[in-house]
Amino acid sequence: MSDTAVKTPAAAPTAPPPKRDRGRLLKALAWVALLVVLLAIPLYLDAAWLKAGQYMMIGGVGAIGLTLLVGQAGQLSLAHAFFLLAGATGYTVLSGPADDERVFGLGLDPGLSLVGAVVIAALLGLAFAPVSGRLRGIYLGVASLSLVFLGLYFGQSAETLTGGTSTGRTPEPFSLFGFPFTNDGPEIELMGVPIRQAERLWYLFLLLTVLAFVVAKAAVRSRVGRSWRAVRDNEAAASVMGVSVTRAKAGAFAVSSAYAGLAGAMTVLWFDILKPDESEFGTYGINISIAFLAMVIIGGLGSVPGALVGALIVNGLPQVLSLYSADLGWFSGTGDGALTPILVSSFVYGAAIILVVLFEPGGLAAIGRRITPARKPHLPEEQDK
Repeated sequence: MSDTAVKTPAAAPTAPPPKRDRGRLLKALAWVALLVVLLAIPLYLDAAWLKAGQYMMIGGVGAIGLTLLVGQAGQLSLAHAFFLLAGATGYTVLSGPADDERVFGLGLDPGLSLVGAVVIAALLGLAFAPVSGRLRGIYLGVASLSLVFLGLYFGQSAETLTGGTSTGRTPEPFSLFGFPFTNDGPEIELMGVPIRQAERLWYLFLLLTVLAFVVAKAAVRSRVGRSWRAVRDNEAAASVMGVSVTRAKAGAFAVSSAYAGLAGAMTVLWFDILKPDESEFGTYGINISIAFLAMVIIGGLGSVPGALVGALIVNGLPQVLSLYSADLGWFSGTGDGALTPILVSSFVYGAAIILVVLFEPGGLAAIGRRITPARKPHLPEEQDK
């Protein structure tokens, strides 16, 4: 018998956890920590600051929809303000009382009316598909801008729906499963803090923003998101690979319009009035469409988290300056040429757009990717998050 023993191969040493997994864990913990902070904010800030935060969340929801359309699907749109008006009008009409002689209403449940407003905006976006399917680039942008003027005419003419430019109409207060998001209803306290209308609307808007964010991230990673990016990069190649270019463009426009409709319904709840614009520069005018475009450019085209950061700057800065200016006496002038918080904010985010275009076309999202731990993307869609 041979003395040579048969050696079994030694067990391979256990490999340490991949850096990618640790990075994902840290990222998930960071998101959880941020959510906890946002949930705790109403316990420490007063109603004025909560109102400012709600307006930032409105911008965040609308910006997410636009970054999906412009950044992921490669379609330029300046019609976001029109779909905001559609969502605001849809919610107000669907939930409005049916016995009002001055304006028309259906008297539906406010929660169902919110869903209906989103659906109405999505259908209007889908109706624009014959145009969006044929045009691209600046030509699509100019064509979509016509919808803003159509919304201006609609708001001024359809007084039975919008209430008209002089008085407007008050939306039905929002409630969900019988729970009112106003000062009415049961008295609630959390850690000694009364949870009233400002706090309730904060939590409602936070819920809607989180849902919008999660759905958008899922869409980016899905087959739908891959078809959008294929059309954005090369329509001919996408068609050869079996992607229906027309269907992808129409779907992207409908999804973006649905997000804008949700932001519009949130807007009318935030203002507590639906009041159509008297000119093309107003709550649903050209300036709003440009502001949303600024959000996605500053945040980074195609980046869902970047859209939220862009909304924080564009929609948040005027609110913060207004609150500080009231306390410190800044920017308190009136009349032509006076420095107001809105004017100063326009200068700031206008300068931010120029800096992004010149030095960082990828926006704040690209800066964030550089300062976080590097990781090799394994899926094509990970490069567009």
